[in-house]
Amino acid sequence: MSITDLDLYGQAILLLAGLIALTSFLMLGQSRLVRLVVIFAMQGFLLAAATALAAGVLNYPHLYISAALSLVLKGIVIPFLLHRLIRRLGLHRVMDTIDHPARVMMAGASLVVFSYYVSLPVVAHSPLVTLNAIAVSLAVVLLGMLLMITRRQAVAHVVGFMSIENGLFFAAVVSTYGMPMVVELGVAFDVLVAAVVFGVFFFQISASIDSLNVDQLSKLSEVDK
Repeated sequence: MSITDLDLYGQAILLLAGLIALTSFLMLGQSRLVRLVVIFAMQGFLLAAATALAAGVLNYPHLYISAALSLVLKGIVIPFLLHRLIRRLGLHRVMDTIDHPARVMMAGASLVVFSYYVSLPVVAHSPLVTLNAIAVSLAVVLLGMLLMITRRQAVAHVVGFMSIENGLFFAAVVSTYGMPMVVELGVAFDVLVAAVVFGVFFFQISASIDSLNVDQLSKLSEVDK
């Protein structure tokens, strides 16, 4: 089946899936922490749009609640908390540069191809929408991991961790039409608590060693007084 044979819902989901994957690439190549958080917020809005679209077309009312949670938490609240954290810690002018940006982007493209290759046997008898949803979700997860590996600032690691959760959530919504509401509420609450806890830890670490660079954090050692 080609993309032209799909209905409007399938084509819209594929478009949103491509945009979500694009935001992961943009985060991977972004050196400014403030812009990184803004792109993460855009990914949250796209995820909420995909969830609301699935709720309307497939007639699953509980997905509207999931879309609202994604919009509020991942599109507004968590990005706002991260942006405020970056400003208060004075990291808005810090350049979190990559040593070899071309190699990192090529590695990201390779991960996308790998995601489609891995997904082919799993969804051999599934429609094109399911194939792309699973492949894009796996790609977003892997790109989030690559973001955490290649960045030095701890805030970027948090964004990568949240992006991984976005990829898993997108797969659950499009491929299985959402998780049970109790599970979705629990996951949303856990993500919000994780963001708050990360913020508290970052303030404590910054007050102790005046840096959130993971290279410097890895060099810390216990000193007997």
